Amino acid sequence: MRHADTAWVLVSTALVMLMTPGLALFYGGMTRAKSVLNMMMMSFSTLALVSVLWVLYGYSIAFGESDSQLIGSLDNLGFHGLNGASVLSFAAFQLMFAIITPALISGAVADRAKFLGWCVFVVAWTTLVYFPVANWVFDFGVDGALGDDAGWIVEWGVQDFAGGTAVHVNAGAAALALALVLGRRIGWRRDPMRPHNLPLVLLGAGLLWFGWFGFNAGSALAADGLAATAFVNTQAATAAAVIGWLVVEQVRDGRPTTLGAASGAVAGLVAITPACAFVSPLGALLLGVLAGAICALAVGLKWRLGYDDSLDVVGVHLVGGAFGSIALGFLSLDGGILYGGSAVLLGKQAVAVLAVGTFSFVTALVLAKLIDLTIGFRLDREDESAGIDLAEHAESGYDLTIAGVGGRTQAAAPDPVAAGVPSEAQRDEGRVPA
Repeated sequence: MRHADTAWVLVSTALVMLMTPGLALFYGGMTRAKSVLNMMMMSFSTLALVSVLWVLYGYSIAFGESDSQLIGSLDNLGFHGLNGASVLSFAAFQLMFAIITPALISGAVADRAKFLGWCVFVVAWTTLVYFPVANWVFDFGVDGALGDDAGWIVEWGVQDFAGGTAVHVNAGAAALALALVLGRRIGWRRDPMRPHNLPLVLLGAGLLWFGWFGFNAGSALAADGLAATAFVNTQAATAAAVIGWLVVEQVRDGRPTTLGAASGAVAGLVAITPACAFVSPLGALLLGVLAGAICALAVGLKWRLGYDDSLDVVGVHLVGGAFGSIALGFLSLDGGILYGGSAVLLGKQAVAVLAVGTFSFVTALVLAKLIDLTIGFRLDREDESAGIDLAEHAESGYDLTIAGVGGRTQAAAPDPVAAGVPSEAQRDEGRVPA
């Protein structure tokens, strides 16, 4: 790898790392005020936990040289034998993918998952699911030459440039499992549970969009034409997806929303992730606008099917990742049906989505049930009603005491809740104190 290519991979690594704090802001703004810190902590704890696991054994399981197409070896435990700028920069780049994937899952269980239970789940799921799946999708074998030592999905000819299956289908399927195990939030369907800070949501979405250029274009692992193609297609699809989502809102609800714009952007980023290097810019526009519209409709499935996916991880990441992956069967310049190909690629793409989704869902379901039966995964009803931030972290996201002038602090205003006056959030949700 040339020095310029190594520099590009390292810059891309930093961009992808920024996506996890961006996700924390995006998810944090979408929750209620009493849950914002816990939501952010779920992302930040993933940064810490997965980084340690990756150095200890994660990289080795995902990319250690072996004759298996399902899992790597244990030859690189503790980064043993990883020497040289190209190998270390690749290891660092892939680490950021390993971090954000479980962090994405957290949005499905906002407000009600015990923090210790979440941490145990991250360690177990990342070890048992993400690391092997990364091998299936991202391991091209020794020196990038496809063969018996490459992951089975990539060796089979499935197209997934930056992780539509390994990241988004993987996380979305696990999110559905956790939502089913933990059950519905108190007041779900009855209370609006509106996002408490939409500017925070837009800021988080903007950081995700910015960082995603490292996610997609950085996956070329070189500062070349392929990276430029992925970059342009990422921008085109994301912009089109915002429009697609807002059109659905305008037709269905009569008003486009800022939350819809932010969600549409993320839906477009998700859908273009597997396809960014395989479609034309016009194909990226088509894929993006369809992804925005489809995901806008898909987030309503939870109301019909009765599962409480708090922040629409299933509707955006599972549906968006699956759509982007399968759409390559039609839109890929290399084997897509619209470009003279047969249905073979379409079938392979669908099988990959089904395989990753099923493996992740079943494993996450078992892990979540085991955690719930042992240390407990669902927060107590009293703590959930009072607020998970105070219950789990003894903190609140906003200090509403009034600071005085000249270094003196005025007496705090009377607590309106204690005085029997409903807070703004309670009025929004239609609830008043007893």
